[in-house]
Formats: sequence, C-alpha cells, structure tokens
Amino acid sequence: MKIGIIREGKVPPDSRVPLTPDQCSLGNREYPVEVVIQGSPQRCYADEEYRRAGVSIVDEVADCEVLLGVKEVPIDQLLDNKQYFFFSHTFKKQAYNRGLLQAILARGIHLVDYEALTNERGQRLIAFGHFAGMVGAHNGLLTYGLRSGQYQLPRMKDCRDYAEALQHYAQVQLPALKIVLTGTGRVATGAAQVLRDLGIQAGEPTAFLHQDYDRAVFTQLACEDYAERRDGQPFAREDFYAHPERYQSRYAPNAQTAQKKNNGIKRDNRAPAFFSPAEMRQTDFKLEVIADVTCDIAPLSSIPATLRPSTIADPIFGYDPVTEAETAPFQATGIDMMTIDNLPNELPRDASQSFGEQFIASIVQELVQTEASAVIERASVAIDGQLGPHYGYLKDFVAGRE
Repeated sequence: MKIGIIREGKVPPDSRVPLTPDQCSLGNREYPVEVVIQGSPQRCYADEEYRRAGVSIVDEVADCEVLLGVKEVPIDQLLDNKQYFFFSHTFKKQAYNRGLLQAILARGIHLVDYEALTNERGQRLIAFGHFAGMVGAHNGLLTYGLRSGQYQLPRMKDCRDYAEALQHYAQVQLPALKIVLTGTGRVATGAAQVLRDLGIQAGEPTAFLHQDYDRAVFTQLACEDYAERRDGQPFAREDFYAHPERYQSRYAPNAQTAQKKNNGIKRDNRAPAFFSPAEMRQTDFKLEVIADVTCDIAPLSSIPATLRPSTIADPIFGYDPVTEAETAPFQATGIDMMTIDNLPNELPRDASQSFGEQFIASIVQELVQTEASAVIERASVAIDGQLGPHYGYLKDFVAGRE
C-alpha cells in the first residue's frame, strides 16, 4: 500500500503533519506500506528532515492509494477515487463545508474523518485535542493579560516547543483570578495541564463559587456541574449523553463569579448553551475573557459569543453583549473572545509527534489488514460516491434541504 502525506492547501496554512519523519520511516520498516510525502515549505518538519529519515519527497501523489492530510482539502485539490484521511468538519452538518462533502461524493472519494475514528465503545482513537486544550488555556491567559495589563505572556506560536513555554511560565506572576474550565476529556486535560504548570491552584466547584482567593484559581466542571434535568429528576450522565434536550443549563453562578472561561466541550446541537445572549447582558455577568477551544459557531454553539473562528495571526475579537455583534477587543463593556479553530498548530511539532504515535498505534494495522475494518467503517463519511453506512442522516444536508 502506498500512502502519501499531502501538502496542506487550506488557507491560512496549517504546519502540522499526520506523521513525523521518524514515524514515516518506522511505518516503511514495520508495515507493508510505502509512505511518501508531497513537498511543502510550510510544515513544522522540513522536507530535508523527511529526506534524512529516508522518506521520498514527491511532487505528485496521484499514484498513492491512501492520502493523509490534517485540515480540509480544498475542493479543487481533491483527487478522484482516492481514500483520504483528514478532519473534514462535515458530519455534524457544518454548513460551511457542505460543498466539500458534495464534491467528495461526486468524485467517488472514500473519506475517513479522524474525528470519527473510535473503538467499539465510541471512544476516539486519535486526536489533537490535548494540544488544542494546552494552547487554548495559554491563549486565554494571554488574552486576559493583554486586557488587564497586569502581566505578559509570549505567543505559544513563537516558542519552539512546550519546553520553551515552561521557561516563560516560571517568570510570570498572575493576579488573583478565577477561571472556569468546562470538560473532562482530552481538551480539558490539556488545558488543566497548562493551568497547573502556571502555578494556578485547582478548586472544588462548590467552594470555587463561594470562596475568595488571594491567588489565581481554576475549577473544572463536568457535565453534571453545569446541567440539570428540566423536570427536576436527578442528573444521569448516560441519559444526558443520549437525551441532552431533556436538560437545561445551571452554569449561571460560574459566570457570575469567574473572570475567565475555557471551554473544552464539543456541543451536541440538542444540548443547552451555557448561557444565553440575554444573560450575557446582565450586570452580574462577570466573564471578561472566553477561550472557546471547541469553536462551535453560533447559533449552533454552547457560547453565543462564538461568532466566528479567529486565527493564529489575529487571535482575539471583542463581543458586545448589547448589540450581540463583534467589536474591537479589550473594550470595557465587551467580552474578549479567543476562538482559533486550529490551536494545535501553535505547538505543531509536539502535536504532530503525539498524533502520529496515536495513528501508528491504533490505525495503521486497521488500514493494512486483509479483512474489513470496523474502525475505519465507522469513520467513513463517504465511500465510492455514497454516504457511509453510519452517515445516512446526512442525505438531506447534502441535498441542501436542511
């Protein structure tokens, strides 16, 4: 099997890679595959690093059976009848990528979405989420520092790796500040790591609401900490996951206590938002900075102020609760939003190394085995011009009827 790592075509460009030079070399040695890489000047690992690892640099990948990317492939760069792996942002009915999915189906492409690669229990096998959480937490604190003028942090993108960022953390003196972190998965775990590495104390959710602190403190909320049954019945996590429409938010006390929020929870469209636009206009709403790592765009979002993705080049925008519109950042009456949708690209070498390790450990064998892979089938959004067996619900979305 010939596998090609494609150059990233989405703008702005992404410098991450699905496999590092050493991982490509390992794949070539340990599996019945040949991995080649399409030349690109934009990657965090230079072509020369791949060449030194014995990996062939090619201009074209049309002779490859499987193509690995990271972000969405521009429609005009798709190759017909190929098997692609990338983050497509299509299977949650993202309207901005409807045309991409239509083109994939029209051109007979087998699309495997990394986000949908799961085990039999529905747990994801491969993700950049931990690093998204790390960079999101860093950028949220950077934003608060710029807003308040009380401290400075460098951009994570300007650090060679996380080890360099840690050197800066040792020099930072944070003010008394309350931070709410929502989530318990990869994203939230990465965010919590950075907060702890900055010396921020963790607080229990109930005490966090009622206690004053003389230093920076964060609390981490699971779903039962911010949602409750509409009918007053006890919270049940499995029921919440299966029927989120039965629940309503009880997040308000946190928004009335903390100055900063990090969101690490991907929202089911049926689930309640943390708060409404009207609640954001109330005088007791204290959040000044929101780092929305998940970047679900309003109105299908858990945070109404996530109006758009921001970018690594321009990471912060303001939200005016009165007009419910974007404004300049760092306004006294506004809320500052950090909504970069490719956060791991600020730590590309660390993130790529981890992602490649997961791909080799969990996916390569599924790809080369002779029998059909249930793992790959579950993640196949499209196969040979048809929606995959688990994605029939996208039929009306593709047709433009919803």
